[in-house]
Amino acid sequence: MNYDLLIIDLFSNASTSLSQSDVSSLKTKQNGGTRLVIAYMSIGEAENYRFYWKQDWKTGSPSWLREENPEWPGNYAVRYWHPDWKKIIYGNSDAYLDRILAAGFDGVYLDKIDVFEYFEK
Repeated sequence: MNYDLLIIDLFSNASTSLSQSDVSSLKTKQNGGTRLVIAYMSIGEAENYRFYWKQDWKTGSPSWLREENPEWPGNYAVRYWHPDWKKIIYGNSDAYLDRILAAGFDGVYLDKIDVFEYFEK
């Protein structure tokens, strides 16, 4: 593959994240050129297959977790401004963004940034 840009998930499956070496190797095209490697991260929905998900979570518990997305089972709208959700996303070594940065990605594609529309209803 000689694409100039890859957008991929940090995790190769629900619990195994790509290593710094994995990400580094993806930055080199088959033709020897370089490319950007961007990580996918949803900030507007919690996903029940992610490392941060707790088995006892359900709509309304924790308070910032809202209804399941009918188009994407297992994905739940979040009150993204809530301090507890922010702690999951960034600001400590176990946070989602910090894991992405530690793996050596060039940037992050933020998905579900339009979730505010859900809360305007």
